[in-house]
Amino acid sequence: MKTMSSAEVREAFVDFFEEMGHRPIASSSLVPADDPTLLFVNAGMVQFKDVFLGIDKRDYSRATTSQKCMRVSGKHNDLENVGPSPRHHTFFEMLGNFSFGDYFKRDAIKYAYTLLTEVYELPADRLVFTVYENDDEAYSAWTDELGVDPKRVARMGPDTNFWQMADTGPCGPTSEIHWDKSPELGEDEIILKLQAEDDRFLEIWNLVFMQFNRQQADPEHSGQWDLPLPAPGVDTGMGLERIVSIMQGVEANYKTDLFTPIIARTQELTGHSDAERDANIVPYRVIADHIRAAVFLISDGVYPGAKGRAAIPRIVIRRAARFGSKIGFDRPFLADVADAVFAVMGDYFSELLVDAENIKRVITLEEERFHRTMDRGLNELDEMLAALKAGGRLSGADAFYLKATLGLPFQVTKDVAEERGFAVDEAGFASAEAEHALISGGGQAMGAIESGEFYRQLLADLQAAGELSSSGVDYAPYSDTPVDTTVLALVQDGARLESAIVGETVEVILAKTQFYAEAGGQISDAGTIAGDAWAIDVVEMKRPLSGLIAHVGEVVEGNPAVGAKATASLDVARRKDIIRNHTATHLLHAALRNNLGKHVQQRGSLVAPDRLRFESRRMS
Repeated sequence: MKTMSSAEVREAFVDFFEEMGHRPIASSSLVPADDPTLLFVNAGMVQFKDVFLGIDKRDYSRATTSQKCMRVSGKHNDLENVGPSPRHHTFFEMLGNFSFGDYFKRDAIKYAYTLLTEVYELPADRLVFTVYENDDEAYSAWTDELGVDPKRVARMGPDTNFWQMADTGPCGPTSEIHWDKSPELGEDEIILKLQAEDDRFLEIWNLVFMQFNRQQADPEHSGQWDLPLPAPGVDTGMGLERIVSIMQGVEANYKTDLFTPIIARTQELTGHSDAERDANIVPYRVIADHIRAAVFLISDGVYPGAKGRAAIPRIVIRRAARFGSKIGFDRPFLADVADAVFAVMGDYFSELLVDAENIKRVITLEEERFHRTMDRGLNELDEMLAALKAGGRLSGADAFYLKATLGLPFQVTKDVAEERGFAVDEAGFASAEAEHALISGGGQAMGAIESGEFYRQLLADLQAAGELSSSGVDYAPYSDTPVDTTVLALVQDGARLESAIVGETVEVILAKTQFYAEAGGQISDAGTIAGDAWAIDVVEMKRPLSGLIAHVGEVVEGNPAVGAKATASLDVARRKDIIRNHTATHLLHAALRNNLGKHVQQRGSLVAPDRLRFESRRMS
C-alpha cells in the first residue's frame, strides 16, 4: 500500500474525477449562500443544493470538489468530541463527486472502487461495504459487477443507509465504504459487525443516490411517501482527514501531516518533550483542531462575536485558549500556532495567505479579551462548584450569570464542570438566555431601519425627554481627553435595550462624546466606554443622521445599562497615527499639484492608523 501526503491525496482525488469528465469546482465559503437553514456548510453538496432541486442550472452535469466544512451545531455537533476522540473535528475537508442527472449508482460505485484500489492502491480485501436493505441495484454493482465477496457487503436499514435533505425533498438510499482495521479477525462475522457498527470498521466514503422526492402526507395518504426524481443524482462525501490517516498508516487523524506541523508548533512554544506532549494530548488536539477552525472562519468573514455564526469563532478561540492554559500558556499564543495552519493549508487555500496578518490580529484580539475575563469567571465558577455536592448540577441561572456578567462562555463552564464531575442545567441556561433577550428587547424587529425611521424616532425621543438638545449629541471630535458622560440609549439589531451583557455587540448613544465618526475617508476613532464595573470596547463609529452619534462596540465586562454614568476614553495613539496619515494625504496632494499641475484633483482617500490611500484624477 502506497503512502501519500495529504496534498497528494486531495490532488489525486480531483484529478481522477476530472479525467472521468467531472468539472473541478472550488470550495464554497463556510457561510452558506442564501440558505438560512444552515449555520455553516457541513457537506460538499450544500453548494449544489439548488442544482439537485432543479432550481439552478449549470453548464456541467458532473462536478468534483474538496469542500471546507464545519460541524458545530445540531445533530452534527462534534465540538465536545474534539480532543478525546482521535477522529472528530469541528473543521474538516470533504472530498466529493457529483452527478446532476448524468450517471447513477453503477458508475458511482465503479468510480469509487477504482479510485480506492487503483489510484490509492488500497488492498481490496481491507474494504467492506454497506447498501440500503432493498437496494438490489447497488448490491449487484458491488457483488456481480466488481466481484466483491457477498460476505463483505451488508444490507442496512434506513437509520444508516437512507439519506434525506429534510422532512421533504430529495432523498435516497446510500452505500458506505468502510476500512477494515483488523483484517486478521477474518470475514465470517463482517456483516454482523457492520450491522452492529463495530469499531473494527472505519467509514471513509458515503455514496448518496438521490432517487426520490419525499412528499408530505395529504388526505389520501398516511405519513410520507416518495416520488421518483425526474433526473436522479449522485452526491458522495469522503473526509480528507480520514482517508489521509489510512494512506499514512496512522490510527489517529491528528498523526497525519494535516495536524502534526500544528501540534509540533504548539510543542515548540511550550518546550515540552515528546513524553510531556503525549501525556497532554487532549489539549494539543483541541488547539490543533480549533485553530484550524478559527483560521478558516475568519478567512471567510466570520469574526468572533456574541450571537449566531459569530459565536462559533469566539467559542473555538476561547476554548483553545483555555486548553492552552492547561499546558502552560498564560498569554496569547494562538496566532503563533496559526502560522503552522498557513503553512499546511495555504498552498491549496491561497486566500489564507492573503489575509494571514488580519486573521492573526483577530485571533489575538479575541484571546486578549478572553484573558481579561477568564480569571474572574473561573474563580467564581470554582466557588459555585465548591458549594455543590459531589455529582451535583450547576443551575442554568448561575451558568448564564457567568456568561452574561463575567464573560465566561457556556462551553467553558460546561467543560470545567464536567471535568470535575458536575453537570450543568443546559435547559435552564437556555431559558435564562431567552428571558434576558425578551426583557432587553433583543427580539424586537427593527422594521424601517434602512430608511432611518428608527434613528429619527430615537433622536426625537431623546430630545423630547430633555436628554439631548435640539442639535443632538454634544459632539467634540477635536478633543482627545476622557469625557464624563451618560449612556442615553443602547441599540442592537434595530431594537432599544435597557442593558447588555458581556459578549454582546451594541450601539451606544452618549450625551457627549469626543469620538470622531468616519467622514471624508478618515476612519473612526476607537477606544473604551467604562462605568461602574462595566466596560465596552469601541471599534467603530456611526452617524446614522445629523445630531446622532453611535459608538459600536462589544461589552467586555459587566452589564452596561441605560442611564449609567460613563467615561469615554479614546485610543489616543491610534488617533495620532490617523492624524499623521491625514496630514500625509494633504502633503501628497500638494506635491502632485506642484509637480504635475494645478489640474490634479483629489477624487477620494482612505486615512487609517496604519496606511493611507489617495485617489486622484489628472484633468487634461
